[in-house]
Amino acid sequence: MTVKQLSVFAENRPGRLSAITGFIAEAGINIRAISVADTKDFGIMRIIVDDTEKALKVLRANNCSVTQTNVIAVTADDTPGGMASIMETLYKYNISVEYMYSAFINPSKNVACLIVRVDNNDAAVQALGEAGFKLVSEQELLEF
Repeated sequence: MTVKQLSVFAENRPGRLSAITGFIAEAGINIRAISVADTKDFGIMRIIVDDTEKALKVLRANNCSVTQTNVIAVTADDTPGGMASIMETLYKYNISVEYMYSAFINPSKNVACLIVRVDNNDAAVQALGEAGFKLVSEQELLEF
């Protein structure tokens, strides 16, 4: 089970992130998770939204360079070692993590949701499922 993530190339200049998030907001699209990594000249904004197809159209219509990637959303106990246990499981199965970021923390359930990009989604889904971790669907992300 994977979820769709959009990666938006953004020039590293004042107002660019404001413009990109503004395009999304004006279209009535809700950002559910976000990560921004930058260099001196550009950044990559990784987002999970409640309407991927609409967001793709809006961003492309506004001349944004955007790609879609499948990532894994998995919950971890919001306690010391919660994330480490996920990383240990992936390591045990020789699955490399390319990047990850936290999407949400749900205090009422004492869980955190991690977004993970790995080198083999199918193997990671199987390994995490067998280890008893809860994988989160796109629909569940909207309700988290």
